[in-house]
Amino acid sequence: MSARPKPTLVDEDGAAARIAAAAKAARAVDPARVIQVRATVGPAKMRFRHWGQICSFLLLVVAPFALAALYLNERATPQYASTVGFTVRSNEMTMPTDLLGGITQLAAGPANVDGDILHEFIESQTLVERLLERQDLRAHYAQTHERDPIFALAPDATIEDFVSYWQRVVRLSYDQATGLMELQVLAFDPQTAHGITQAIIEESQALLNELNAVVRTDSVRYAEDDLAVTTQRLVRAREDLAAFRSRTQIVDPEIDLEGRLGVLTNLQQQLAEVLVEYDLLNANTSNPNDTRLQQMRQRIEAIRARIAEERGTFNVVGETGRDEAYSDLMTEYEGLVVARELAETTHGLAVAALDLARTNAARQSRYLAVYIEPSVPDGPEYPRNAMILAQAGLFLLITWSILALIVYSIRDRQ
Repeated sequence: MSARPKPTLVDEDGAAARIAAAAKAARAVDPARVIQVRATVGPAKMRFRHWGQICSFLLLVVAPFALAALYLNERATPQYASTVGFTVRSNEMTMPTDLLGGITQLAAGPANVDGDILHEFIESQTLVERLLERQDLRAHYAQTHERDPIFALAPDATIEDFVSYWQRVVRLSYDQATGLMELQVLAFDPQTAHGITQAIIEESQALLNELNAVVRTDSVRYAEDDLAVTTQRLVRAREDLAAFRSRTQIVDPEIDLEGRLGVLTNLQQQLAEVLVEYDLLNANTSNPNDTRLQQMRQRIEAIRARIAEERGTFNVVGETGRDEAYSDLMTEYEGLVVARELAETTHGLAVAALDLARTNAARQSRYLAVYIEPSVPDGPEYPRNAMILAQAGLFLLITWSILALIVYSIRDRQ
C-alpha cells in the first residue's frame, strides 16, 4: 500500500505553480479514497406550495374552462343570423348659381349625416318599442331562459334591460367614408331573424320619410320667408326710385343730361356763327348804327342769355327749395338703380328657390337603398364555441399567471 503524498504548498502568487500542483495531486490520488462532498441542495420533491399551485390552476383555469365548454355544448341555444346591407341615397336638386356666381346647394345635410342618424336609431330604445308593437320579441328571446340564462332574455326584463340585450343580438357595422351599413340580427330561428331584419329596414325607411317631411316643410317655409323679405326689399327700392323722380321731376338723369348738353352745344354753335357774321358785317360797313348790326347784337345777347339759362338748369331745385347739383343727383340715381337691380336679382333667386323647395317637397329626396337583401339563414352561426373557449382559456391562463406572480413576489419579500 503506497503512502499518501504530502500536500504541496503552493505560492498564492504563482498561478502556474498552483495549476501544476493541482494536476500532480490529482494524478496521485487513489480513486478508491475519493471523499464524497454533500450536495448543497437536496433532491427535488413536491412541497405544499407546489400542490397549492396545482390546485389553484385546476380551480382557476381548468374548472372554469371545463364549465364553459360544458355550458356551450349542452345548454347554449343556437342562434341564427340574418344579414342585410343598405345605404342612404339622396337625389335632391340644387340651385345652379347664387348672387356671386358661385355654386350653392339648397339641399339639406349630407347623406352621411343620415347614416349617423340611422346608426343611432337602430340601437335605440325608440326602435325597440316600435318593434315590440309589431312583434312579440320578448317571448321569442325569453323562451329558452330557464335552460340558457346567458344567451336568452330574462322574462321579467325591463325595457332598459331589453335595449341592452338588443344591442347584443343586433350587430351593426357602418363605414362613414362610403356610407355603407351592414346589419346582422340574431334570433333563435331563421324566420324570426329574417322577419326582424325586414322590420328594421321598414322602420328605418319610415324614419327617413319622417326626416324628409320635416326637411321639406322647413325648406318651403324658409324659402317663403326669404321670398317675403326680398319682395319687401324690391318694393322699397322701387318706392325710393319713384320718390326721387317725383322730387326731381326727372325720369332718367342720364337721358335728361344728354338732352340738356345737346341744347347747350347747339346754342354755343349758333353763338359762334352769329359772332362770325357780326365780325364780317362790322368789318364791311362804315356805319356803326347799321340796323343789321343792331339786330345781330340783339341776337347775340339773346343766345348768351339762353346759354346762361341752360347752364343754370344743371342745378335742380328740389321740393325743399334747395338747389341740388346735377352730379349729386346722378350719384343718388345710380345708387337707387343699383339697389333696385340687386333687389330684383335676389327676388328672382328667391322665387327660384321657392319653386325648387316645392319641387323637392313633392318628391322623395332620401331613400334607403338596400344592396344586400335580408337573408334567410340555413344553419346557426352563433354562439361560436371555438372562439369563445379560446378567448376564455387565454383570459383564465393570463389571470392565473398574474395571481401566481403576485403570490410569489409577496412570498419572496417576507
